[in-house]
Amino acid sequence: MYISDLALSDFRNYREAVARFTEGVITIVGANGQGKTNLVEAIAYLSTFSSHRVSADAALVRAGAAGAVVRAKVMSNGHPTVLELEIIAGRANRARINRAPARTRDLLGVIRTVVFAPEDLALVKGDPAERRRYLDDLVVARTPRLTVVRGEYEKILRQRSALLKSTGGGRRVPGALMSTLDVWDGHLAAAGAQMMAARSALVSELAPLVATAYRSVSDGADEATIEIRSSLEKAEQRAAEGDSEAGQPPTPDPLDIDALTARLVDAMHLLRPQELDRGVCLVGPHRDDLVLRIGDLPARGYASHGESWSLALALRIGAFELLREDGPAGETPILILDDVFAELDMKRRARLASMVGEAQQVFITAAVPEDIPAELTGRRFRVTDGVVELEEEAPPGAGDNP
Repeated sequence: MYISDLALSDFRNYREAVARFTEGVITIVGANGQGKTNLVEAIAYLSTFSSHRVSADAALVRAGAAGAVVRAKVMSNGHPTVLELEIIAGRANRARINRAPARTRDLLGVIRTVVFAPEDLALVKGDPAERRRYLDDLVVARTPRLTVVRGEYEKILRQRSALLKSTGGGRRVPGALMSTLDVWDGHLAAAGAQMMAARSALVSELAPLVATAYRSVSDGADEATIEIRSSLEKAEQRAAEGDSEAGQPPTPDPLDIDALTARLVDAMHLLRPQELDRGVCLVGPHRDDLVLRIGDLPARGYASHGESWSLALALRIGAFELLREDGPAGETPILILDDVFAELDMKRRARLASMVGEAQQVFITAAVPEDIPAELTGRRFRVTDGVVELEEEAPPGAGDNP
């Protein structure tokens, strides 16, 4: 899989931009603020409908424009597909496939990307929301239909949270409102169970890949492990501790969606007094975390800067390997390395450079060519103030005048 053509209109700082790419390594060089990251951000957005830099789509539209358009030709097993996504500030996006109108979610899965960027350090050092987003983006990349479930869960969560807040700290809770809460409990549990099961299946497959990648990146300095910390299991453990007559419950199946749904409903009923008092939903996938450990210690708060970078890189390498295993034979996800070589020491640069050869197409951005390992040769573009120009093919690490 690779992108052969990309066209942007009113995306970020680009009024109009057109670029033609090949397979292999594509390097995009430009000073900070010129638009090099915006170019690869557009490619990643077509893949996931989200940006690795901002949470709101409005930031992707050029100042003063009503909307932005991202268009790309994707080659997969020799067959071209033209994707077009119109990002409209304050309104639903519009999509086309091969110039015919399509549902936006039909674009998901056509392009698969893995992005490694400086922001990925937040996967290790940041809040649980960063790690939940990492998991859910990967879940949707593997199973595009779950983007609907993900959106539905987020919508129901907002509505149920607003209902809890409306009770005034649980002081005024009429019977009709309690009945309404029962209905929302069922809806939230049904969507939440699907996301939780998908995350569990994902982590079970991802964990050994991350462990292997971390050993490679860190020279086997220590072992990296990942696991989900479940708010549902925490609520159930507290309930069991409070019931002196309860025996040891059987280990539940984390992939049984019907059982998960029932367990979530039971947990919501159990936690309802606290939820009414605090005005928030206390159980569900929105309260879970992906726990990262190096050796016996949690990475967050204990890992050094170098260890944190190694683990962030291992998470992305693991995602790349998983998507490669899932995809059609002979195809790999498009790999995007956004301004990361400048952040890595020489050892980690070399490890990352060796991985690049496994991808069919790689986009690398850098402020100066010297930041890119010399062995990564290929087509090079220079971006200056929103203008994309093709330069001679040359070894990126050799500088501007090879």
